[in-house]
Amino acid sequence: MFQGETAVTIDDKGRLAIPIAYREPVAKAGGRLVVAYNPYETGCLWLYPEAAWEKVRDQVMALPNAKRVHRNLQLKLVGAATPVEPDGNGRVLVPASHRNAAGIDKKAVLLGMGNKFEVWSEQAHLAQIRQTIGEVEVSDDMLDLRL
Repeated sequence: MFQGETAVTIDDKGRLAIPIAYREPVAKAGGRLVVAYNPYETGCLWLYPEAAWEKVRDQVMALPNAKRVHRNLQLKLVGAATPVEPDGNGRVLVPASHRNAAGIDKKAVLLGMGNKFEVWSEQAHLAQIRQTIGEVEVSDDMLDLRL
């Protein structure tokens, strides 16, 4: 289970260093990760351990592709997914196509989000956390939360 926020730097070769605290859990999950586009928010990529990714991939591909929204989700998640493996220094190469599409350059933010990481451009992350959740946006599912 991943949680927490870490400011990270993408080096000149496009590598992101997995924070030391996450390296052992990533290794226990098989070591391989998969980079995918976040289909819901701009400025963000998803980074899944391979086993968690396979479950998501299978669910997405089981959707009937007669609907355009399903094909779009399949394209963004499965079609563009790229396996990556940490090197000896715990760095993964984030493909240039993914970095460019998400607007991620040197500075990024890595968020542990349960079964995956989110890799945000610094600007998109800042804009996201500055937004508040208004009363009209609170869903019925949120009403029982005791925050």
